[in-house]
Amino acid sequence: MATTNNSHKSTVNRRLISNGVLRIFLLTVGSLSVALGVLGIFLPILPTTPFLLLSAACYVRSSERFYHWLTSHPVLSKYILAYLDGRGIPRKAKLYTFATMWLTMGLSMLVVPLWQVSILLACTGLAVSTYIWRLPEPQFEPEL
Repeated sequence: MATTNNSHKSTVNRRLISNGVLRIFLLTVGSLSVALGVLGIFLPILPTTPFLLLSAACYVRSSERFYHWLTSHPVLSKYILAYLDGRGIPRKAKLYTFATMWLTMGLSMLVVPLWQVSILLACTGLAVSTYIWRLPEPQFEPEL
């Protein structure tokens, strides 16, 4: 696992953002996503992996220290290293992501009466669903 973490760590230095306000924003979003991801471990309605992937994306651009912490964490790293290493996302994580995404998009379509918004949401949902479904599934699936 140390080799994997080192390969992720080496890419961080090239991607750090120098704008202080943007870095603080990314750190805030990343930390909120970690909190939601941890809640998702215990609450079946919240998906864990997508929130932790968002955290990794925010941290890789804002803080080498937080990114290294997340990718080397003994529990949380199991959910994201397969994706970061190019091995994909576990099927359970895909299904939770689909359920949450389509539930929120469906509610948004009902609340917003503009048909243009419904079409945009449906197209976005189809594109994201296609991308996620086509990702490989690692052989090891962490408990969700």
